[in-house]
Amino acid sequence: MELKKTLSTATLLLASTFVLAACGGADTETESSDMASSEVVVESSSEAAAELQDGTYTLVEKNFDTRGWKTEFSITVVDGKITESAYENVNEAGEKKSEDAEYQANMVAKAGVGPADYFPALNNQLVEKQDPEAVEVVTGATGSSDTFKKYAPMLVEAAEAGDTTLIEIDNVVEE
Repeated sequence: MELKKTLSTATLLLASTFVLAACGGADTETESSDMASSEVVVESSSEAAAELQDGTYTLVEKNFDTRGWKTEFSITVVDGKITESAYENVNEAGEKKSEDAEYQANMVAKAGVGPADYFPALNNQLVEKQDPEAVEVVTGATGSSDTFKKYAPMLVEAAEAGDTTLIEIDNVVEE
């Protein structure tokens, strides 16, 4: 009986040691792996910001949508940083959607937000965060936010290349 008790205790102790050793090793690997990943991300973002060439980069859609609007979007880079973002929709007369009081009132009534709210919010986020991927979708303006997030990287890519040639998007207008 005494031998059986000693053998059980020894087996339990040995099993516990293996379990604790396995857990301890996994934590160490995860920590060093996480630290390595963090360092790579930091290096990548600082490299991307440093690569922007000074200038103004502009993108326009060729076609008006079914409501009569098309996107015009430009960024200005000074000292390698985005200092201005001008994302807007304009109509055939060149009027800005963010300045259309009737459109603003109708959209606020339906979605809780209008172009006078979401265009500045998106533009300010890009200047603040310097990264199109970090710009958050504006609730109630998902379509415009998605378009912004689709076009902003194109302008950043042009800024990295220093190519100030107008980017024309042959957008498809769905009926």
